[in-house]
Amino acid sequence: MPELPEVETIRQDMIKKVKGKKIVNVDLRNPKNIKIPSSVEFKRGIEGKVIQDIKRKGKYLILILDSRDLLIFHLKLTGRLLFFPPEKKEPDYTRIVFIFSDNTRLFFADIRGFADVYLLPPEKIDTIPAIKNMGPEPLSSEFTLEKFKKILKGKKGKIKPLLMDQTVIAGVGNIYSQESLYRAGIHPERSVSRLKDEEIEAIYRSLVEVLKEAIRYRGSSVDAYLDLNGKEGDYVPRLKVYGREGENCLRCGSPIKKKKIGGRGTYFCERCQK
Repeated sequence: MPELPEVETIRQDMIKKVKGKKIVNVDLRNPKNIKIPSSVEFKRGIEGKVIQDIKRKGKYLILILDSRDLLIFHLKLTGRLLFFPPEKKEPDYTRIVFIFSDNTRLFFADIRGFADVYLLPPEKIDTIPAIKNMGPEPLSSEFTLEKFKKILKGKKGKIKPLLMDQTVIAGVGNIYSQESLYRAGIHPERSVSRLKDEEIEAIYRSLVEVLKEAIRYRGSSVDAYLDLNGKEGDYVPRLKVYGREGENCLRCGSPIKKKKIGGRGTYFCERCQK
C-alpha cells in the first residue's frame, strides 16, 4: 500500500502536471471504487471543473476543484494515478479516465479494486471516518519532539503497531515504521511504556529522516506502486531492513529476522535493535 512518501510523490507530480487543468470529460469504465456520490452525480460534479490545488492528508490525496468540491483518492493496495499524453497506451485495469481540455488524461487504475474515490464538499470531509480520526502529519511543523512524546505518553502495546496506527500518526505504514525503528536501533516489539526519553527522540528523528529521504527518492515500489509517470520509485535499493530476511545486517552483520507483529510481516536485527 502506498504510504506517505509515495502519496506525497504523486501529489508533487500532480502539482506540476495537472494543477490548473480543466476536466472536460469523465469516462467511467468501472464505478465500483466511487464511494460517494452516485456515479451520475460524480461525473456531473467533475466535468467542466478546474483542478485548483492538490493536497494530502496521511495516505489520502485530495484534489481541490474550482467548485470547492474535493476529489479524494485513497489508493490502498493497488490503486494508481497515472498521467499520460494522448499517444500513450492507457494502463491496464483502468477504472476512471479524467480527460483534460488539452487532451491529456489522468487515469485511475486499480488491479484489485480496493481503492476508494470520493467527491465531497469540504464541509463533509469528516464523513470519511479515517480522515476525521486521523493523527498528526509527521512532516508538519506541528509534529515536534514534544508533540511526539505527548502522543506516546500513557500508550500501551508494542511500538511498531503504534507507529502504523493512523489515529496516532498519519501516513506511516509497514515499510517506514520498520525502517525508522531500524535506524533508531529500537526493537519493533518494545513496549511503548518502557521507552526512555533518548529512545523516543531517536525514533522521532529517524521517522522524520526516513520519510523525507523516501520522498527525495520518489518512494518504494515494493508492491504495485508507480508514480504519476508510471515509473517505479527509487527508494527500494536504499531500504536497510525491509524485505531483507536472512541477509546480513548492514550495521553488525547478523542475519535479519522476520516475524509477524501486529499481523504484519516485520523485519529487524536482533542484535542492533533493543
